Amino acid sequence: SHLGEGLRLNDVADLRGDALVAGILRTVERHDPIHVSLVGGEPLIRHRELSRVLPELSRQGRFTLVVTSAVIPIPREWTTLPGVTVAVSVDGLPADHDVRRKPATYQRILKNVAGAKINIHCTIVRQHLQRPGYLDEFLEFWSARPEVHCIWFSVYTPQVGERSAETLAPEDRIALAAQLPALSRRYPKLMLPDGMARAFVTPPANPQECIFSRMSANYTADLRTMVEPCVFGGTPDCSQCGCSIGAGLHWVGGLKIAGPLRVGHLVRGSMAVGAVVNRMLPEGADARRWRMERAGAPAAGLVRIAGSNASHAAEEETAARGR
Repeated sequence: SHLGEGLRLNDVADLRGDALVAGILRTVERHDPIHVSLVGGEPLIRHRELSRVLPELSRQGRFTLVVTSAVIPIPREWTTLPGVTVAVSVDGLPADHDVRRKPATYQRILKNVAGAKINIHCTIVRQHLQRPGYLDEFLEFWSARPEVHCIWFSVYTPQVGERSAETLAPEDRIALAAQLPALSRRYPKLMLPDGMARAFVTPPANPQECIFSRMSANYTADLRTMVEPCVFGGTPDCSQCGCSIGAGLHWVGGLKIAGPLRVGHLVRGSMAVGAVVNRMLPEGADARRWRMERAGAPAAGLVRIAGSNASHAAEEETAARGR
């Protein structure tokens, strides 16, 4: 039920063949993104179509991420395309992963990624943290694999009101943030910039405060139905968000540029200007989050950049939202 407005994922018909290829390229042309993620479900089910899409996105100079379980062999030519990254989702060590992901077991993954260049992504759940050394063992195994370029972690994100064994307790997040920097020093393939670990403890308060949510658009398999308010859909519990990209951009947004000016100020100012321009276009972007609804609270913390027309427009937009 994560699509909202009464729709369920099994109500959505996915595209295939020429319709899927043309639909992806049309969507990309409409939004003109820097980065495109193709996720699942299982994208490799449509590997023939993606073998036509990925070279074109690479030719356009876009960065593209394909996230897969590696249940079937990954086409080797994908991993040689400039700007294309293939990430394999691995849910912990074999005893946990193989139960969750069967038939995409460790044995099958290792067979299907041989000779390729991949990233490894793991979503940390509470069970992983209840056994000392679990993440160390995971990182040691995958860091030693020659196919693996880098590894990154997310944290399980529940929906509002969800009570599940996978959800981390507050003390789990604090303990995880404390151990991640040491793990990143021991295992250089782990992508974890200094300071980012704390972002898992203090994630964005809501989708409006999440840079990743505000700057992305998410489509289901029919390429018409949108997933809101972020990639998780439904009513994600933002106080327990574990999205690595969301946490990372939230952390980046807090970095100082000069004096009181932070990266987040520039992002919000840019988006405010974009919202003004969007309303002037005959066919503005259709992502609801880009319309800067007046119903919400005004964006906080905008600062004036002397001599910048963009800044003046941003301030006018913020004032209009406040009214």
